[in-house]
Amino acid sequence: MKITDRSKQATVPAPSERGTERLSTLGELKAKGYQSKSIKDELRDNLITKIKNKETTFEGVHGYENTVIPELERAILSRHNINLLGLRGQAKTRLARLMLNLLDEYIPVVAGSEINDDPLKPISRYAVELIKDKGDNTPITWLHRSERFAEKLATPDVTVADIIGDVDPIKAANLKLSYADDRVIHYGMIPRANRCIFVINELPDLQARIQVALFNILQEGDIQIRGFKLRLPLDMQFLFTANPEDYTNRGSIVTPLKDRIGSQILTHYPADIETARRITQQEAKIVEGQNKTVIVPDLARDLLEQIVFEARESEFIDAKSGVSARLSITALENLLSTAERRALINGDDRTTLRLSDFVGIIPAITGKVELVYEGEQEGAAAVAYNLIGEAVKSLFEDLFPKIGKLQKQEEESPYDDIVSWFFNLKEGFELLDELRDKEYEALLNGISPLDDLITEFQPNIAKEDAYFVKEFVLWALVEYKLLSKHRFTEGIQFKDPYGSFISGI
Repeated sequence: MKITDRSKQATVPAPSERGTERLSTLGELKAKGYQSKSIKDELRDNLITKIKNKETTFEGVHGYENTVIPELERAILSRHNINLLGLRGQAKTRLARLMLNLLDEYIPVVAGSEINDDPLKPISRYAVELIKDKGDNTPITWLHRSERFAEKLATPDVTVADIIGDVDPIKAANLKLSYADDRVIHYGMIPRANRCIFVINELPDLQARIQVALFNILQEGDIQIRGFKLRLPLDMQFLFTANPEDYTNRGSIVTPLKDRIGSQILTHYPADIETARRITQQEAKIVEGQNKTVIVPDLARDLLEQIVFEARESEFIDAKSGVSARLSITALENLLSTAERRALINGDDRTTLRLSDFVGIIPAITGKVELVYEGEQEGAAAVAYNLIGEAVKSLFEDLFPKIGKLQKQEEESPYDDIVSWFFNLKEGFELLDELRDKEYEALLNGISPLDDLITEFQPNIAKEDAYFVKEFVLWALVEYKLLSKHRFTEGIQFKDPYGSFISGI
């Protein structure tokens, strides 16, 4: 039988730095002493090398060093298929893609094979017959590890034909073959990902009958297509991701499929603000011009992350849905853009971020949280403002003396002078959003008790951060009901909450 030669596809030569010649035939590969290795063994052996060399195995993933990553490494060493179970924005897909770095840089493939046949262990009819026909002259190509990753988002419209394969009537007509001939089969995504990492995201969304189609592939490695009994020992590393919310809202993982997945690993959100900041700074797409234009106080970065922590504990937000790390990432981008816009309007080359700029992150919050019934009644924007206030309150107690709920009338407080200053103010104190920095600073400098408070309790504060901290104190006093705050179109007004009643204003 004549074999169609599909060897004229582009080849990727093996890299010379690894001492591998540009081998182009099966005979040359054998002469070089090449040994076949399964993908799970590849991952295992390369992970062992990295661990021995004290190298970072999953670069750019923070907060999982003592939890998720050790479990993932144990699963790889055990040669398991893996399910990453966690809420949205917990780096599940990132971890899956980083597994590529544990693969060999290049592997040989029978040229023209649809399913990446190993030249020494061919499994497809095409590869077997090509090797039988050409022997040691069988052409090979080199597949780079970047091409050994396949990903499928599980949606309700996914079919068995999509992921496993089906009979192709067009191929049958072109080749003049009957439907009884296995050469009319069109392979699906999984067979085409042979010798690759295959990721199915949001596995519970996959219909149960489609999940059933994965049973044999996971356990025995064989597949059936339209009645064809194909014994294809596929060599694959499966990695699934799932959200616990999906188990109740949209679907579930069928029990026999869960039984065939070697390791299930639970992911989580960052445990502290420092880790969350590293993730946000790494992932946020900040334009170089914004970094030059906007000075970001250290406290502002902490406050941004604290808002996300507050959201995860809020009674108005559905905890089962989670609050993605993408909230803080997009919020930081919005925050810098808010300050940058003010600088552009005022024609300033530089500006310092203000706490009032946090109003600009409201759209980033409202679009990324799922509200419970009480939250819907409050309104998304009101919940977002509430989160900012709660975050201010939480960080305030780490920087300044605590304000008690019940305080004796004659008892002195470090904040009495500030409250008195506002009490004696006939009109409200306004901070407009688009004030130039000098005007903004002059207004805050006018509240002399603020300087005394900061000098006493935060004497080492950086000069460029001082005005952010001053406004931070005002927002905190509002949260403790010592001042009142009103948001209007052009800015924010602070007032004594009781002065207007006493003075009759």
